Amino acid sequence: MGKRVERCGLQVDSLVATFIEERALPGTDVSADAFWTGLSALAHDFGPRNAALLARRADLQRQIDDWHITHRDHPHNHSAYKTFLQDIGYLLPEGPDFEIETANVDPEIASVPGPQLVVPITNARYALNAANARWGSLYDAFYGTDAMGALPPKGPFERGRGARVVARVRVFLDEAFPVAGTSHADARRYHVRDGQLMVNDLPLVDPSKFIGYRGHPKAPDGVLLRNNGLHVELVFDRTHPIGARDQAGLADVQIESAISAIMDCEDSVACVDAADKVQAYGNWLGLMVGDLQERFEKGGKTLTRQLNADRVYTAPDGQGMTLKGRALMLVRNVGHLMTNPAILLRDGSEIFEGLMDAMVTTLVAIHDLKRQGGNSLHGSVYVVKPKMHGPEEVAFADDVFSHVEQALGLPRHTVKLGIMDEERRTSVNLRECIRAAKHRVCFINTGFLDRTGDEIHTSMEAGPFSRKDFIKRKGWIGAYENRNVDIGLACGLSGKAQIGKGMWAMPDRMAAMLESKIEHPKAGANCAWVPSPTAATLHALHYHKVDVFAVQAGLRAGGPRAHVDGLLDIPLATYRRWTQAQIRAEVENNAQGILGYVVRWINQGVGCSKVPDIHDVGLMEDRATCRISSQHIANWLHHGVVSRDEVMEIMKRMAAVVDRQNAGDPFYTAMAPEFDGIAFKAACDLVFEGRVQPSGYTEPVLHARRLELKAV
Repeated sequence: MGKRVERCGLQVDSLVATFIEERALPGTDVSADAFWTGLSALAHDFGPRNAALLARRADLQRQIDDWHITHRDHPHNHSAYKTFLQDIGYLLPEGPDFEIETANVDPEIASVPGPQLVVPITNARYALNAANARWGSLYDAFYGTDAMGALPPKGPFERGRGARVVARVRVFLDEAFPVAGTSHADARRYHVRDGQLMVNDLPLVDPSKFIGYRGHPKAPDGVLLRNNGLHVELVFDRTHPIGARDQAGLADVQIESAISAIMDCEDSVACVDAADKVQAYGNWLGLMVGDLQERFEKGGKTLTRQLNADRVYTAPDGQGMTLKGRALMLVRNVGHLMTNPAILLRDGSEIFEGLMDAMVTTLVAIHDLKRQGGNSLHGSVYVVKPKMHGPEEVAFADDVFSHVEQALGLPRHTVKLGIMDEERRTSVNLRECIRAAKHRVCFINTGFLDRTGDEIHTSMEAGPFSRKDFIKRKGWIGAYENRNVDIGLACGLSGKAQIGKGMWAMPDRMAAMLESKIEHPKAGANCAWVPSPTAATLHALHYHKVDVFAVQAGLRAGGPRAHVDGLLDIPLATYRRWTQAQIRAEVENNAQGILGYVVRWINQGVGCSKVPDIHDVGLMEDRATCRISSQHIANWLHHGVVSRDEVMEIMKRMAAVVDRQNAGDPFYTAMAPEFDGIAFKAACDLVFEGRVQPSGYTEPVLHARRLELKAV
């Protein structure tokens, strides 16, 4: 840790102080005194409230543990359990009906359903890729993936595959933008006549889907179409290798893909000190100012990545029009749990990291609010807040941002809040969580991974849980997914906020994603997470097929499909006569995923990466996947399904597997055969100490071990 400077009763790492005073504050009209005074008050006045909320979590967990221990030898009494949760204040009564009052919400949040990316803010190249993924080539997405059934052959462009891609995209165009009397496959000419798009001199079945064009109306360079709120541009270029062979000169079909992108300061990063936080905040600053750039080597050339410009067209009436060239960006702050040594309080304790994130990320976003044509055109800042447990914690976050807005001179409720429904106490009290921030809520979502990790930890003493694949088949998960949408609609989120679904974790399995992920818009979700810009382009096809707002209207008219009792159905294993082979396979799968993720987190500071699983299938791993795997082993250890010696033997064997999988990485440090490195110890801590970690979170272990490594 570097030297510290005093600011309004705070001992601030000089790296942070320099960033705030020399980079973040200039151009915001916020004085250094106003910022540091506001942050000091936030840290000292809100810190004790934060600590009290964490103590309340721990107290409730102790009471739930004791209840399960007391009733362990008796059949589970659902009614008595529910009454107990009500008596201790875990399950709260619901108030009267209401609807959110969030104002000044950009259309990407309120009215345009589509894919959403989540990307580590510490990686500038990834952040730029995500922001620029607002538009993607459908030709490239089909050609370069297994979306049509197989991966492309290695080597130069394969014309036969290219022709199949063109044919497949023409099918999409016929489905989304049918032409009266012909097919896009038979199109020889696209032109604009009297403000109407003509294809072979024939109009679209729905002429209103033609939005604009680039170039000359008689031979446009681009034609802009819109379906279910999403834009598609047909790009014409007879000098292009594809366009030269196309009878209409169609060189590409570009579609709106990642409508929004979450720039993540939380689960996908490894930020443990001042240097890490400044890197994260610096990249967020570059995105908000609009000048972030990243130079990198590719194919022997040095390339520079920067934010895409907006796209300019001529509307059918001849007027100019502009479409955004970038995804709407939200920033995910950390939760309420962790502290960070970047700033110390008067008593020498570390600042709660979530309070620091709230103040700094909002300050940085002022740069966007003060410029034209930036991220938010409606004067809002979008903050996703994860890992909140119940309405008290949401109300606390609401109060935090009210303080931040006052300190920074922003209008009340400038900051819009995304509530991640991934903790059990939030799920069972979701309506009241939304009510607690009804003027800010812009987003709720579901996520199987963290939600299951918390499910296991909350009911750790109830008994051994099912294997992970079987947990997904239990009734609670359907109740969780359906109730999230039901409550979001009942609280008026439709047309005002996003209702989201979780991540597709296999970035190389796009055919499978196309097959299954359409269920998310069919479920009434107007956004869902994808692992890459290419995945966003392919997932966007689902929103052309499904009118999400029509689905939401139908669901709201039909009434609730799930109730809180379904969420309280603990997914314990009912049939526990597993064979030793089944137990070993389950623990191996969990251990391999933990080790593959943790070794990069600790040794390289990589918070999210594609990690080969035990079958060498690449999976997107972050702290949520690590949490569920470590909690699952901890649960089986606690209930004697597997012994400590058996788990240690598996951990060592899987460490060797992970070493082999990373053999081509020149920056990788092997764990075997000594097994005495900090990374291997961290992975073991997560498993063997998992039962006593707060809410089963991985952050305390990972941060401590990463700081240990950085110190040496």
